[in-house]
Amino acid sequence: MTSGPWLEPGLADGGNAREPYENLFRTLFDAIPSSILLVDSRLRIAMANRNFLQKGNRTPRDTIGHRFEDVFPPTIVERTRILDCVRRVFERNEQSPSQRMTFRAPGVPMRTYYFRALPFNWNDQVQYALFLMEDITEQVRLSQDIQRVERHLASVVESASDILLSTDNRGRILSWNKAAERLTGYQACEAIGRRLPEFFAPADRPEIEQALGGGPAMAASRTAEWALTTLSEERIAVSWTLAPMLNADGETTGMVAAGRDLTERHRLEAQLLQSQKLAALGVMAGGIAHEIRNPLAVCSSAAQFLLDEDLAPDLRRECVQKTIAGVHKASEIIENLLRFARPAGGDKMTRVDPLALLTQALSVVNHQAHLNQLDVETQFCEQPLWVRGVPSLLEQAFINILLNAIASMPNGGLLTLTLDRDGDEVLVHVIDTGVGIDAADIGKIFDPFYTRSPVGKGTGLGLSICYSIIQQHHGRIEVESAPGIGTCFVVHLPLA
Repeated sequence: MTSGPWLEPGLADGGNAREPYENLFRTLFDAIPSSILLVDSRLRIAMANRNFLQKGNRTPRDTIGHRFEDVFPPTIVERTRILDCVRRVFERNEQSPSQRMTFRAPGVPMRTYYFRALPFNWNDQVQYALFLMEDITEQVRLSQDIQRVERHLASVVESASDILLSTDNRGRILSWNKAAERLTGYQACEAIGRRLPEFFAPADRPEIEQALGGGPAMAASRTAEWALTTLSEERIAVSWTLAPMLNADGETTGMVAAGRDLTERHRLEAQLLQSQKLAALGVMAGGIAHEIRNPLAVCSSAAQFLLDEDLAPDLRRECVQKTIAGVHKASEIIENLLRFARPAGGDKMTRVDPLALLTQALSVVNHQAHLNQLDVETQFCEQPLWVRGVPSLLEQAFINILLNAIASMPNGGLLTLTLDRDGDEVLVHVIDTGVGIDAADIGKIFDPFYTRSPVGKGTGLGLSICYSIIQQHHGRIEVESAPGIGTCFVVHLPLA
């Protein structure tokens, strides 16, 4: 057999009968994607495959027959145990452990390899050492890219102002970022490994357990508002977005949760609600003054009669009764106004009677309705109905809708208020015979600061706040209107 450029002449003997096998061996040897050297006992290169020659920018002439250490840069031979690796094969007849090296051959970019040597035996004798070099340059680059991305993501998570955490399928915390530490007072080492529900108010834990319990609840993203309990036992309202973590097979392996502190938002919302209440009181000022003036006028007249010392006992008694009734009437009006104007920031969700709320709301706006010369009709369901909500907020929503209806009838009309049940919902209808709303404006009436009132007559926040309150109570508002005929607002609230 004629020796190839990759084969030392001493290995190519045996005649033409072996030539087909030698050619097959040569083809397979060159097809191997790893770099391979066959080293004899004198530590000289007996064979080198094409991959090694190309990666090392070498030729068969300056490789085959040369000493093993001469085909590598001196710094590689000095700084690695590459030579000892080959010697070990001949001395101990065992393969060497894998090691890593990085070097750049002349004219070739820097490459990184895993290398090891294996014994090549014949008749139980080590004839050659098979030196394998696996090019892992691309894997190293990808690994560095992955590490860079991981560091970047870790930096994003740690720098985020919102809480970012993850759990396993059992709800045990796997990660806990700086924002979570800052807001709760618990360090990551204190939180990781504990179950997430432990950090929430007891009232919210059943819902959180359900979200973490697997099945459909954990298979889809969801949002919720749950109060976190801090290290100092303080409760902080947090808006949460939860999404499942999936592995390569699409199986859920845990949950990712992002939480935003709502403390400042709730404070601003409370200020906005309070300012809107004061604005509503300004709208009702004329009707309130009229309603208070009437009982005061009665009291004044009765007091003047009482100054007469010769007043008959029956008439004196009647004057005293009218005075007392007038004071009670004025006191009732003022009490309703004070209750309406009182900040509602501390109110909590509870079981609420919507009939009582509508009655209270109607008593607050009744003065304005009389001032506009309106007829008021009510149709309330006889059976008890209950909803879950914040009483002061729901009352304010009803007052806003009623004031909007009253404002649409400045020259008189009919205001109808109904309460009924439809399936698992409570329906509240507020119907007016006012000017109506154009079709082009229907989609805008719940936008903040949108108003059809003259400048100085409205803030444009009443219906926007009303819409927000009803949404917070998991309800909805529908509006139907015809210009010149009137408008119907329908509030849907789920039964408690």
